[in-house]
Amino acid sequence: MIGLGSVSVGLGVIGIFLPLLPTTPFLLLAAACYIRSSDKFYRWLITNRWFGRYIRNYREKKGVPVTTKVVAISLLWITIGYSAVFAIDNWAIRILLGIIAIGVTIHLLVLKTLKRPDKRSKGHLRGTKPFRSTS
Repeated sequence: MIGLGSVSVGLGVIGIFLPLLPTTPFLLLAAACYIRSSDKFYRWLITNRWFGRYIRNYREKKGVPVTTKVVAISLLWITIGYSAVFAIDNWAIRILLGIIAIGVTIHLLVLKTLKRPDKRSKGHLRGTKPFRSTS
């Protein structure tokens, strides 16, 4: 299970840079593998400075930060648009890429969005949680 979890983390990392490869399912699979096989690896993944908060927020259905959504959707459309225009000659594959991009965009937009609280609020300065969930 540790091996499968580690491969999943690797694929998730690649998915950050390659929009057609989904990041979240691989990281969630890694968390599921690690929780069943190694407390050490599970804690590392959940407390990881790049993946930890992302995985916890997703699993707890808190949502995704708006900046993450904007970056993900932007990179998705830039990469797929470039591929469809410059790298793919087959119209069927171009259409398929467009459908995939639309589907992923809809999925990201449907997820709850985490917003930062007003930085001027006293609660934020006293160390309250940095994000709150909105519908």
